[in-house]
Amino acid sequence: MPVGPTTRRRQLGADLRRLRERTELTLEEAGARVGISKATLSRYETKEGTVKWPTVDALCREYGATDDERRSLVDLAKDAKIQGWWRSLADPVPESMNLMLTLEDEVVREDHYACMYVPGLLQTRAYAEAVHRASEMRCSEAEIAHMVDIRMKRQELLAREEPPHIWAVVDEAVIRRSVGGREAMRQQLEQLIALTDSPHITVQVLPFASGAHAAAVGSFVVLGGLSPELDVVYVDIIGGGLFMEKPEELERYKTVSYVVRRRSLL
Repeated sequence: MPVGPTTRRRQLGADLRRLRERTELTLEEAGARVGISKATLSRYETKEGTVKWPTVDALCREYGATDDERRSLVDLAKDAKIQGWWRSLADPVPESMNLMLTLEDEVVREDHYACMYVPGLLQTRAYAEAVHRASEMRCSEAEIAHMVDIRMKRQELLAREEPPHIWAVVDEAVIRRSVGGREAMRQQLEQLIALTDSPHITVQVLPFASGAHAAAVGSFVVLGGLSPELDVVYVDIIGGGLFMEKPEELERYKTVSYVVRRRSLL
């Protein structure tokens, strides 16, 4: 799995925080030693925005990092520029989609729970068109077509030499809800069955008979990074989505994901 720019930036932030905590320095103390503010160092550690590699080099020296650690983090700082296939599209990507596309381009796994629709990565074009047409009522046909094109482009990650593992738990309502008409739904269910032939894709159905369960509040996906501290949860909301990465949030959603898997059918 190639390491993309956002993964490098997030890894850099996590490693800088680990090194600082190892030396038991506060943000204010560490920042003062290299001539930056507490707020700036906090931004470096929380993986937001750009970084200056000389500052990273200075921080590593203050933290007593080994030469190998310092060189590795300086290289991460030099390469941490956000770019992706969606940047070259003729029409711009909605701002709400930028982070999702950036993260998804670099995941090693995705754990989905879907209570309404088939997860986007597994949708047919006809199904995706019906979903967007229903949820984006104010969009023109051209705008809907653009968003569907992006969704289809996203699916190319499943054909990579080393694709992420997709584990999708779908509520029984998902496969019973007719989206786009009988023919579109037939094609979608056939595609779901065909996709499960891949060793990188697992699809389970959470039956109505399972009763009440912990994931009943809505759909979500755990985007898995190269290491646990890079994991992010994405939760669907009207008009966009929420991203969560606090340890307690991640633990809660990972636990729910495990529970619904145990109660679902293959």
